[in-house]
Amino acid sequence: MNDNVSILIINSSFHHKNKNGLQKILEKLNWYYKFGTEKDIEKYNIIYSPSQPINTSNYPTKKFIFGPHFSVFPDNKLRYINNKYNNTIYIQPSEWVTNVWKNVGAEKIIPIKTLCFPVDTDFFLPNNNNNKGDKIFIYFKRRNPKELYFIETFLKNKNINYTIFDYFKKYNENEYLNYLQNSKYGIILDAHESQGFAIEEALSCNVPLLVWNTKYMSQEYGSRYTDIPCSSIPYWDVRCGEFFYEKEEFEKTFDIFIHKLETYQPRQYVLEELSVNKCSDNLINLIGNI
Repeated sequence: MNDNVSILIINSSFHHKNKNGLQKILEKLNWYYKFGTEKDIEKYNIIYSPSQPINTSNYPTKKFIFGPHFSVFPDNKLRYINNKYNNTIYIQPSEWVTNVWKNVGAEKIIPIKTLCFPVDTDFFLPNNNNNKGDKIFIYFKRRNPKELYFIETFLKNKNINYTIFDYFKKYNENEYLNYLQNSKYGIILDAHESQGFAIEEALSCNVPLLVWNTKYMSQEYGSRYTDIPCSSIPYWDVRCGEFFYEKEEFEKTFDIFIHKLETYQPRQYVLEELSVNKCSDNLINLIGNI
């Protein structure tokens, strides 16, 4: 792709981590970009609108990227896009969400593609001497409190001290970073994640994780989702730690995890799959195929 790329970002609702990550990508690629409105479209090659539909049939020579912030599931806003000239895609941050949208027929309206946003690996670093600390944490988000109680009871019975980072009770990002940089490992009790930045940020700090993974969106506590397949860790491999699905698997998986603790290399995984460099390559490929 040539260097004369210009991108207009429609300045609408936009997850701040996605926004920051996209800016880092565009700055690395040295592409000109602007946050603007639909009236600016004629001046740009590529239009990215995370949450606002645009009738693309009015702009046959432009390339459009929409999403992922329209809605949890496809709605009528997709039809307004009117992809008459096949110059448009809708993105989701990971494959399982892309498949959910495809499985309910969204691709009959617009192609659904996967594009994740980068982790800030320059901010979420291991501590200066790259040694793991002795702290343990639980990251808790949208899961049944009884499951949290089960994990806490297990840790207390083993005389393991821990701190809980509760998504809904909020926490300071710098405090989270400081704790990560002094952590031996973390335990994740999370519902479905389309990307899962807090988890990926822990991995970027080289903290191995033990994850009570989800199978279905209905596992989100208090939700009315049906048994739609999902994951708590859409970005993961064996370098990151261990995961399990059922309560009965917890103790055995914990023992395996502790035994292998010094062998994991989670930051290496993040640098390979979720860095600005990797996500920049992904964006180039995606735009090249529109």
